[in-house]
Amino acid sequence: MMHEVITRRFRRHVEAAAQSPGSRADPERRNVPHFAYSPNLVIIDGGKGQLNAARRALDELGVDDVEVCALAKRLEEVFLPDRDESVLLPRSSEALYLLQRIRDEAHRFAITYHRSLRGKAMTESAFDDIPGIGPARRRALLAEFGSLKRLRAASVAEIAAADGFSDRLAQTVYDALRGGAARQEAMTG
Repeated sequence: MMHEVITRRFRRHVEAAAQSPGSRADPERRNVPHFAYSPNLVIIDGGKGQLNAARRALDELGVDDVEVCALAKRLEEVFLPDRDESVLLPRSSEALYLLQRIRDEAHRFAITYHRSLRGKAMTESAFDDIPGIGPARRRALLAEFGSLKRLRAASVAEIAAADGFSDRLAQTVYDALRGGAARQEAMTG
């Protein structure tokens, strides 16, 4: 996963830099794409394995002007490329404190994003993407069938029998809940 994330981020950097040569030398340019600026340092959350995956991704893309280090949480070890042993910064070190704060902020950001996705998924409905189905028809379907599982098992005729549903709308609901293959099955069988 680390290799994939670094590859995606820096592939954009390589593409943007190719479109705007000299962008790193002239940071005052306002019209340069966001990813044209590469960071000076990438801090990886993890140990030697994550660091090696990130370094390999950068090497594959030909990015050699970005330093990489990793911070492992267990002993707050700092790993550097091409170095077998980790660096243990003193517990009272300002440098260690800065690395910890950066890592903790990355965790906070990721957790907040994950929670927002989870919250959004919990408020989304299978009916949201069906044209012609609003809150009133959604309630009518749930009142008629009791659950999404029972609605999925219903035939087009059963859906059409629900209050406010035409044959055409019932077919749309049927197809949406069963996927595009549902109509093919209905026609052939």
